[in-house]
Amino acid sequence: MSKLPKEHKFVDLSDYGRPIAKVIANSLKNTTFTPIHVTIGFIISGFIAIFCIVQGYYWLAAFFLIFKSILDATDGELARVKQKPSYTGRYLDSVADIILNALFFVSIWYVTNTTIWICFLAFLGLQLQGTLYNYYYAILRNKFDGDTTSRVFEYNTPIALEGEKQKHVNILFCLYKLLYGVFDKTIYFLDSNADKGKIIPNWLMTSVSTFGLGFQLLIIAVMLVFGLKAFILPFFLVYTVMVFIFIGIRKFFF
Repeated sequence: MSKLPKEHKFVDLSDYGRPIAKVIANSLKNTTFTPIHVTIGFIISGFIAIFCIVQGYYWLAAFFLIFKSILDATDGELARVKQKPSYTGRYLDSVADIILNALFFVSIWYVTNTTIWICFLAFLGLQLQGTLYNYYYAILRNKFDGDTTSRVFEYNTPIALEGEKQKHVNILFCLYKLLYGVFDKTIYFLDSNADKGKIIPNWLMTSVSTFGLGFQLLIIAVMLVFGLKAFILPFFLVYTVMVFIFIGIRKFFF
């Protein structure tokens, strides 16, 4: 958790791929590979995982889901070691994530007897979970002068940073708002004062990190290899209840 000062670092259960991501990023530091190339890599890994799910190759699907998670951390690490932060990379990463998440759930729906409505509601729940985690984490980063490319509130198109084109930032920001706007607004409506309250304690952030995409993909991978594919979508639908529980804890105690 290099984005936070030592006293506010927490055990991020979704960030298990960070050590490997750092190794990969450092190995690419002096090469022509860019964070965007790594992002494209995790998109490819995600599509391979989808193909494996549909074909019933669940061990391979699990591998590529975890590999996708590792590469998802690597692009940000590479941006840091090369000292090349960008809004292009930040929004491309997010747009790719939500599209892949939808396709993951559709592929699981395809190989199970789950109804399409459960698939749809589970996807909404998955995104609400991830949005709450990102919301609380962005608040911490902003309070402690962390990663400024991640903003608590995404209202206006940011000004392109050095080395990126404003046109690309504009397009990707519009896509981000289109795909994530309803989830951001929902979480903000449910806990609009989170940034004004006390500092969110480490133990609560660790609990909320089960909503992080890395941990979500790990759950999917484990359930696939243990023959529990029929329970994946219902699980994420039911687990969405924890969104309201975590928000309740944050509101009443912090």
